[in-house]
Amino acid sequence: MNVNVQPARSFTIPFDAARLDRLMDAAGIDVVIATSKHNVQYLLGGHRAAFFDYMDATGVSRYLPVLVYPKGQPERAAYFGHRLEKFQREVAPMWTPEAQTTTSGSVDAMQKAVDHIRRTGIARRRIAVEFGFLPYDAASVLREAFPDAQWVDALFVLERQRAKKSAQELKMLKYASEAVIDSMRAVIAAARPGITKAEVVEALRREETSRGLTFEYCLITAGTSFNRAASDQRWERGDILSLDSGGNYKGYIGDVCRMAIQGEPDAELEDLLAEIEQIQRAGMRPIRAGVLGREIYAAAEPLVHKSKHHNHMEFLAHGMGLVSHEAPRLTDRGPVPYANEYAAEPLEAGMVISVETTLMHPTRGFIKLEDTVAVTDSGHEIYGAGARGWNRAGVS
Repeated sequence: MNVNVQPARSFTIPFDAARLDRLMDAAGIDVVIATSKHNVQYLLGGHRAAFFDYMDATGVSRYLPVLVYPKGQPERAAYFGHRLEKFQREVAPMWTPEAQTTTSGSVDAMQKAVDHIRRTGIARRRIAVEFGFLPYDAASVLREAFPDAQWVDALFVLERQRAKKSAQELKMLKYASEAVIDSMRAVIAAARPGITKAEVVEALRREETSRGLTFEYCLITAGTSFNRAASDQRWERGDILSLDSGGNYKGYIGDVCRMAIQGEPDAELEDLLAEIEQIQRAGMRPIRAGVLGREIYAAAEPLVHKSKHHNHMEFLAHGMGLVSHEAPRLTDRGPVPYANEYAAEPLEAGMVISVETTLMHPTRGFIKLEDTVAVTDSGHEIYGAGARGWNRAGVS
Protein backbone atom coordinates (compact mmCIF):
# COMPACT_ATOMS: atom_id res chain seq x y z
CA MET A 1 0.00 0.00 0.00
CA ASN A 2 1.17 3.51 -0.78
CA VAL A 3 2.00 5.02 2.63
CA ASN A 4 0.71 8.37 1.45
CA VAL A 5 -2.83 7.08 0.87
CA GLN A 6 -5.12 6.93 3.89
CA PRO A 7 -6.85 3.52 4.13
CA ALA A 8 -10.63 3.19 4.31
CA ARG A 9 -11.99 3.56 7.86
CA SER A 10 -14.91 4.87 9.90
CA PHE A 11 -15.17 8.65 9.96
CA THR A 12 -16.73 11.59 11.79
CA ILE A 13 -17.70 14.62 9.70
CA PRO A 14 -16.47 17.83 11.37
CA PHE A 15 -19.24 20.09 10.01
CA ASP A 16 -23.01 20.03 9.64
CA ALA A 17 -23.22 17.74 6.60
CA ALA A 18 -27.03 17.75 6.61
CA ARG A 19 -26.98 21.54 6.21
CA LEU A 20 -24.53 21.32 3.31
CA ASP A 21 -26.61 18.60 1.65
CA ARG A 22 -29.72 20.80 1.89
CA LEU A 23 -27.88 23.76 0.40
CA MET A 24 -26.51 21.64 -2.44
CA ASP A 25 -29.92 20.13 -3.10
CA ALA A 26 -31.56 23.57 -3.25
CA ALA A 27 -28.93 24.67 -5.78
CA GLY A 28 -29.20 21.46 -7.80
CA ILE A 29 -25.54 20.59 -7.17
CA ASP A 30 -24.30 17.00 -7.36
CA VAL A 31 -20.76 17.47 -6.12
CA VAL A 32 -18.66 20.27 -4.65
CA ILE A 33 -14.97 20.48 -5.48
CA ALA A 34 -13.32 22.87 -3.02
CA THR A 35 -9.88 24.30 -3.86
CA SER A 36 -9.47 27.37 -1.63
CA LYS A 37 -7.38 27.08 1.51
CA HIS A 38 -10.18 28.45 3.70
CA ASN A 39 -12.94 26.16 2.42
CA VAL A 40 -10.70 23.11 2.43
CA GLN A 41 -9.70 23.97 6.00
CA TYR A 42 -13.37 24.29 6.97
CA LEU A 43 -14.46 21.05 5.30
CA LEU A 44 -11.52 19.13 6.80
CA GLY A 45 -12.26 20.41 10.28
CA GLY A 46 -9.18 22.61 10.67
CA HIS A 47 -6.41 21.12 8.52
CA ARG A 48 -4.23 23.63 6.69
CA ALA A 49 -0.94 22.78 4.97
CA ALA A 50 1.81 24.25 7.15
CA PHE A 51 4.34 24.40 4.31
CA PHE A 52 1.98 26.41 2.09
CA ASP A 53 0.40 28.64 4.72
CA TYR A 54 2.06 31.79 3.33
CA MET A 55 2.64 30.84 -0.31
CA ASP A 56 1.29 28.68 -3.11
CA ALA A 57 4.06 28.65 -5.71
CA THR A 58 6.28 25.58 -5.81
CA GLY A 59 8.63 24.56 -8.63
CA VAL A 60 6.88 25.02 -11.96
CA SER A 61 3.36 24.82 -10.54
CA ARG A 62 1.43 25.75 -7.41
CA TYR A 63 -0.07 24.12 -4.35
CA LEU A 64 -3.70 23.20 -4.88
CA PRO A 65 -5.65 21.36 -2.18
CA VAL A 66 -8.69 19.57 -3.63
CA LEU A 67 -11.60 18.28 -1.57
CA VAL A 68 -14.42 16.37 -3.26
CA TYR A 69 -17.77 16.26 -1.46
CA PRO A 70 -20.70 14.53 -3.21
CA LYS A 71 -24.18 15.45 -2.01
CA GLY A 72 -25.51 12.96 0.51
CA GLN A 73 -22.56 10.61 0.04
CA PRO A 74 -19.87 11.53 2.56
CA GLU A 75 -18.55 7.97 2.29
CA ARG A 76 -17.30 8.98 -1.18
CA ALA A 77 -15.68 12.23 -0.07
CA ALA A 78 -11.97 12.53 -0.75
CA TYR A 79 -9.05 14.86 -0.17
CA PHE A 80 -6.02 15.28 -2.41
CA GLY A 81 -3.13 17.20 -0.91
CA HIS A 82 0.57 17.83 -1.47
CA ARG A 83 3.13 15.20 -0.54
CA LEU A 84 4.51 17.51 2.16
CA GLU A 85 1.16 17.24 3.96
CA LYS A 86 1.75 13.57 4.70
CA PHE A 87 3.58 14.47 7.92
CA GLN A 88 0.60 16.41 9.26
CA ARG A 89 -1.73 13.65 8.14
CA GLU A 90 0.27 11.11 10.12
CA VAL A 91 -0.27 13.21 13.25
CA ALA A 92 -3.92 14.12 12.56
CA PRO A 93 -5.59 12.02 9.81
CA MET A 94 -8.22 13.67 7.59
CA TRP A 95 -11.78 12.49 8.11
CA THR A 96 -12.47 11.80 4.44
CA PRO A 97 -12.70 8.08 3.66
CA GLU A 98 -10.06 8.62 0.98
CA ALA A 99 -7.17 10.98 1.55
CA GLN A 100 -4.10 11.12 -0.63
CA THR A 101 -1.12 13.33 0.13
CA THR A 102 0.79 12.51 -3.03
CA THR A 103 0.30 15.49 -5.32
CA SER A 104 3.02 17.80 -6.62
CA GLY A 105 1.08 20.55 -8.40
CA SER A 106 -2.30 21.83 -9.56
CA VAL A 107 -2.75 19.54 -12.59
CA ASP A 108 -1.67 16.47 -10.64
CA ALA A 109 -4.07 17.24 -7.78
CA MET A 110 -7.05 17.79 -10.07
CA GLN A 111 -6.31 14.70 -12.15
CA LYS A 112 -6.39 12.59 -9.00
CA ALA A 113 -9.73 14.14 -8.08
CA VAL A 114 -11.09 13.36 -11.57
CA ASP A 115 -9.91 9.77 -11.28
CA HIS A 116 -11.64 9.43 -7.93
CA ILE A 117 -14.94 10.83 -9.25
CA ARG A 118 -14.86 8.42 -12.19
CA ARG A 119 -13.82 5.42 -10.11
CA THR A 120 -16.47 5.87 -7.42
CA GLY A 121 -19.31 6.79 -9.78
CA ILE A 122 -20.07 10.15 -8.22
CA ALA A 123 -22.84 12.02 -10.05
CA ARG A 124 -21.41 14.98 -11.99
CA ARG A 125 -24.25 16.45 -14.01
CA ARG A 126 -23.90 19.72 -12.09
CA ILE A 127 -20.48 20.41 -10.53
CA ALA A 128 -19.78 23.28 -8.15
CA VAL A 129 -16.22 24.62 -8.17
CA GLU A 130 -14.66 27.75 -6.70
CA PHE A 131 -14.35 29.98 -9.74
CA GLY A 132 -12.13 32.48 -7.98
CA PHE A 133 -9.80 29.81 -6.57
CA LEU A 134 -9.37 27.39 -9.45
CA PRO A 135 -6.31 27.94 -11.68
CA TYR A 136 -6.70 27.66 -15.43
CA ASP A 137 -4.65 24.47 -15.81
CA ALA A 138 -6.64 22.60 -13.17
CA ALA A 139 -9.94 23.90 -14.59
CA SER A 140 -8.92 22.60 -18.01
CA VAL A 141 -8.41 19.12 -16.57
CA LEU A 142 -11.92 19.18 -15.14
CA ARG A 143 -13.61 20.49 -18.24
CA GLU A 144 -11.89 17.97 -20.49
CA ALA A 145 -12.81 15.12 -18.15
CA PHE A 146 -16.49 16.07 -17.86
CA PRO A 147 -17.39 18.02 -21.01
CA ASP A 148 -21.15 17.62 -20.53
CA ALA A 149 -21.27 18.88 -16.96
CA GLN A 150 -22.89 22.14 -15.91
CA TRP A 151 -20.54 24.37 -13.91
CA VAL A 152 -21.69 26.30 -10.85
CA ASP A 153 -19.73 28.67 -8.61
CA ALA A 154 -19.47 26.98 -5.20
CA LEU A 155 -18.94 30.34 -3.45
CA PHE A 156 -22.51 30.93 -2.33
CA VAL A 157 -23.26 27.40 -1.14
CA LEU A 158 -20.03 27.18 0.84
CA GLU A 159 -20.48 30.67 2.29
CA ARG A 160 -23.97 29.84 3.46
CA GLN A 161 -22.61 26.67 4.98
CA ARG A 162 -19.90 28.60 6.87
CA ALA A 163 -22.17 31.50 7.90
CA LYS A 164 -23.48 29.64 10.95
CA LYS A 165 -20.41 29.01 13.10
CA SER A 166 -19.96 26.05 15.41
CA ALA A 167 -19.19 26.50 19.10
CA GLN A 168 -15.53 25.76 18.39
CA GLU A 169 -15.37 28.32 15.59
CA LEU A 170 -16.95 30.95 17.83
CA LYS A 171 -14.41 30.17 20.53
CA MET A 172 -11.55 30.80 18.08
CA LEU A 173 -13.09 34.04 16.81
CA LYS A 174 -13.58 35.26 20.36
CA TYR A 175 -9.99 34.49 21.28
CA ALA A 176 -8.67 36.17 18.12
CA SER A 177 -10.65 39.36 18.81
CA GLU A 178 -9.69 39.55 22.48
CA ALA A 179 -6.03 38.86 21.70
CA VAL A 180 -5.96 41.71 19.17
CA ILE A 181 -7.45 44.08 21.77
CA ASP A 182 -4.89 42.98 24.37
CA SER A 183 -2.11 43.47 21.83
CA MET A 184 -3.32 46.98 21.01
CA ARG A 185 -3.47 47.90 24.69
CA ALA A 186 0.11 46.73 25.22
CA VAL A 187 1.45 48.62 22.20
CA ILE A 188 -0.37 51.85 23.07
CA ALA A 189 0.72 51.71 26.69
CA ALA A 190 4.38 51.41 25.68
CA ALA A 191 4.32 54.04 22.91
CA ARG A 192 6.13 57.31 23.49
CA PRO A 193 5.86 60.56 21.48
CA GLY A 194 7.87 60.42 18.27
CA ILE A 195 7.37 56.71 17.56
CA THR A 196 6.71 56.07 13.85
CA LYS A 197 3.64 54.38 12.47
CA ALA A 198 5.87 51.62 11.09
CA GLU A 199 7.30 51.03 14.57
CA VAL A 200 3.80 50.83 16.05
CA VAL A 201 2.76 48.27 13.44
CA GLU A 202 5.87 46.18 14.06
CA ALA A 203 5.25 46.28 17.80
CA LEU A 204 1.66 45.18 17.20
CA ARG A 205 2.85 42.31 15.01
CA ARG A 206 5.10 41.10 17.84
CA GLU A 207 2.34 41.38 20.42
CA GLU A 208 -0.19 39.50 18.30
CA THR A 209 2.33 36.81 17.44
CA SER A 210 3.23 36.38 21.13
CA ARG A 211 -0.44 35.62 21.80
CA GLY A 212 -0.56 32.85 19.21
CA LEU A 213 -2.04 34.90 16.37
CA THR A 214 -0.88 35.19 12.80
CA PHE A 215 -0.55 38.91 12.15
CA GLU A 216 -2.43 39.71 8.94
CA TYR A 217 -2.62 43.48 8.67
CA CYS A 218 -2.79 46.80 10.45
CA LEU A 219 -4.37 49.90 8.96
CA ILE A 220 -3.03 52.85 10.94
CA THR A 221 -3.51 56.63 10.92
CA ALA A 222 -1.83 59.29 13.04
CA GLY A 223 -2.65 62.93 13.62
CA THR A 224 -4.91 64.54 11.03
CA SER A 225 -3.73 62.36 8.16
CA PHE A 226 -6.11 59.86 6.55
CA ASN A 227 -3.28 57.73 5.16
CA ARG A 228 -3.59 54.23 6.66
CA ALA A 229 -0.26 52.72 5.58
CA ALA A 230 2.68 52.04 7.90
CA SER A 231 5.28 54.74 7.31
CA ASP A 232 7.91 56.96 8.90
CA GLN A 233 5.24 59.44 9.96
CA ARG A 234 5.64 60.08 13.70
CA TRP A 235 2.98 59.89 16.36
CA GLU A 236 3.63 63.10 18.25
CA ARG A 237 2.29 64.54 21.48
CA GLY A 238 -1.37 65.54 21.13
CA ASP A 239 -1.89 63.38 18.03
CA ILE A 240 -4.64 60.81 17.81
CA LEU A 241 -4.02 57.31 16.41
CA SER A 242 -6.32 54.64 14.96
CA LEU A 243 -5.36 50.96 14.96
CA ASP A 244 -7.43 48.67 12.74
CA SER A 245 -5.92 45.19 12.80
CA GLY A 246 -6.76 41.65 11.83
CA GLY A 247 -5.14 38.87 13.82
CA ASN A 248 -5.70 35.33 12.63
CA TYR A 249 -6.14 32.46 15.11
CA LYS A 250 -6.08 29.06 13.39
CA GLY A 251 -7.60 30.65 10.31
CA TYR A 252 -10.25 32.75 12.06
CA ILE A 253 -9.89 36.54 11.93
CA GLY A 254 -10.26 38.90 14.86
CA ASP A 255 -10.83 42.30 13.22
CA VAL A 256 -11.21 45.31 15.53
CA CYS A 257 -10.37 49.02 15.54
CA ARG A 258 -9.54 51.17 18.55
CA MET A 259 -8.39 54.75 19.15
CA ALA A 260 -5.46 56.19 21.10
CA ILE A 261 -3.89 59.55 21.84
CA GLN A 262 -0.53 60.91 22.96
CA GLY A 263 -1.72 62.97 25.90
CA GLU A 264 -5.30 63.81 26.84
CA PRO A 265 -8.31 64.20 24.53
CA ASP A 266 -10.09 67.53 24.55
CA ALA A 267 -13.86 67.89 24.81
CA GLU A 268 -14.39 67.79 21.05
CA LEU A 269 -12.49 64.52 20.67
CA GLU A 270 -14.44 63.01 23.57
CA ASP A 271 -17.70 64.01 21.89
CA LEU A 272 -16.66 62.68 18.48
CA LEU A 273 -15.72 59.24 19.80
CA ALA A 274 -18.83 59.16 22.00
CA GLU A 275 -20.99 59.76 18.93
CA ILE A 276 -19.30 56.91 17.08
CA GLU A 277 -19.82 54.69 20.13
CA GLN A 278 -23.51 55.64 20.16
CA ILE A 279 -23.88 54.61 16.51
CA GLN A 280 -22.02 51.36 17.15
CA ARG A 281 -24.33 50.49 20.04
CA ALA A 282 -27.40 51.39 18.00
CA GLY A 283 -26.30 49.12 15.15
CA MET A 284 -25.59 46.24 17.50
CA ARG A 285 -28.75 46.60 19.58
CA PRO A 286 -31.15 44.68 17.25
CA ILE A 287 -28.71 41.82 16.60
CA ARG A 288 -30.21 38.50 17.64
CA ALA A 289 -31.39 35.31 15.95
CA GLY A 290 -34.53 35.79 13.86
CA VAL A 291 -34.08 39.50 13.18
CA LEU A 292 -33.77 40.48 9.52
CA GLY A 293 -30.27 41.55 8.58
CA ARG A 294 -31.43 44.96 7.36
CA GLU A 295 -32.52 45.90 10.88
CA ILE A 296 -28.87 46.56 11.75
CA TYR A 297 -28.70 49.33 9.18
CA ALA A 298 -32.19 50.55 10.04
CA ALA A 299 -31.04 51.11 13.62
CA ALA A 300 -27.71 52.80 12.87
CA GLU A 301 -28.21 54.86 9.71
CA PRO A 302 -30.72 57.38 11.13
CA LEU A 303 -28.07 58.44 13.67
CA VAL A 304 -25.51 58.80 10.89
CA HIS A 305 -27.88 60.89 8.77
CA LYS A 306 -28.74 63.30 11.58
CA SER A 307 -25.12 63.79 12.63
CA LYS A 308 -23.60 67.14 11.71
CA HIS A 309 -20.64 65.09 10.48
CA HIS A 310 -22.75 62.82 8.23
CA ASN A 311 -20.89 63.89 5.06
CA HIS A 312 -17.68 62.47 6.55
CA MET A 313 -19.13 59.41 8.30
CA GLU A 314 -19.74 55.81 7.23
CA PHE A 315 -21.46 52.88 8.94
CA LEU A 316 -20.75 49.32 7.77
CA ALA A 317 -21.73 45.83 8.91
CA HIS A 318 -20.36 42.68 7.28
CA GLY A 319 -19.73 39.02 8.01
CA MET A 320 -16.51 37.69 9.56
CA GLY A 321 -14.95 34.28 9.98
CA LEU A 322 -12.36 32.52 7.87
CA VAL A 323 -12.75 35.36 5.37
CA SER A 324 -13.29 39.07 5.88
CA HIS A 325 -16.58 40.25 4.34
CA GLU A 326 -17.97 36.72 4.16
CA ALA A 327 -21.64 35.91 4.75
CA PRO A 328 -23.89 37.39 5.99
CA ARG A 329 -23.63 40.15 3.39
CA LEU A 330 -25.94 42.95 4.51
CA THR A 331 -25.39 45.87 2.13
CA ASP A 332 -24.72 46.45 -1.55
CA ARG A 333 -23.34 49.95 -0.91
CA GLY A 334 -20.16 49.09 0.99
CA PRO A 335 -16.50 49.36 -0.04
CA VAL A 336 -16.41 45.70 -1.11
CA PRO A 337 -18.95 45.14 -3.92
CA TYR A 338 -21.43 42.29 -3.49
CA ALA A 339 -25.15 41.64 -3.35
CA ASN A 340 -27.04 42.12 -0.07
CA GLU A 341 -29.21 39.00 -0.12
CA TYR A 342 -28.90 38.54 3.66
CA ALA A 343 -30.52 41.92 4.33
CA ALA A 344 -33.96 40.36 3.81
CA GLU A 345 -33.17 37.12 5.65
CA PRO A 346 -33.26 36.38 9.38
CA LEU A 347 -29.98 36.25 11.25
CA GLU A 348 -29.03 32.86 12.67
CA ALA A 349 -27.41 32.11 16.00
CA GLY A 350 -23.73 31.49 15.28
CA MET A 351 -23.38 34.15 12.61
CA VAL A 352 -20.59 36.66 13.25
CA ILE A 353 -20.80 40.28 12.13
CA SER A 354 -18.25 43.07 12.09
CA VAL A 355 -19.85 46.40 12.98
CA GLU A 356 -17.84 49.53 12.20
CA THR A 357 -18.37 53.30 12.21
CA THR A 358 -15.81 55.62 10.63
CA LEU A 359 -15.46 59.40 10.79
CA MET A 360 -12.95 61.16 8.54
CA HIS A 361 -13.05 64.50 10.32
CA PRO A 362 -11.66 67.36 8.20
CA THR A 363 -9.62 68.86 11.04
CA ARG A 364 -9.32 66.20 13.77
CA GLY A 365 -8.40 63.16 11.71
CA PHE A 366 -9.51 59.56 11.29
CA ILE A 367 -11.72 58.23 14.13
CA LYS A 368 -13.16 54.73 14.06
CA LEU A 369 -14.49 51.87 16.15
CA GLU A 370 -14.93 48.34 14.84
CA ASP A 371 -16.34 45.41 16.80
CA THR A 372 -16.81 41.70 16.19
CA VAL A 373 -20.30 40.58 17.24
CA ALA A 374 -21.66 37.03 17.52
CA VAL A 375 -25.39 36.43 17.03
CA THR A 376 -27.07 34.43 19.81
CA ASP A 377 -30.62 33.16 20.30
CA SER A 378 -31.32 35.81 22.93
CA GLY A 379 -29.22 38.67 21.54
CA HIS A 380 -25.54 39.05 20.81
CA GLU A 381 -22.06 38.97 22.32
CA ILE A 382 -19.28 41.42 21.56
CA TYR A 383 -15.91 39.74 21.21
CA GLY A 384 -13.14 41.97 22.55
CA ALA A 385 -15.40 44.65 23.99
CA GLY A 386 -12.74 46.60 25.88
CA ALA A 387 -10.57 49.65 25.14
CA ARG A 388 -13.45 51.50 23.50
CA GLY A 389 -12.56 55.02 24.68
CA TRP A 390 -9.45 57.16 24.15
CA ASN A 391 -6.55 54.91 25.12
CA ARG A 392 -3.69 56.97 26.53
CA ALA A 393 -0.25 56.25 25.17
CA GLY A 394 2.85 55.80 27.27
CA VAL A 395 1.17 54.78 30.51
CA SER A 396 3.17 51.60 31.11
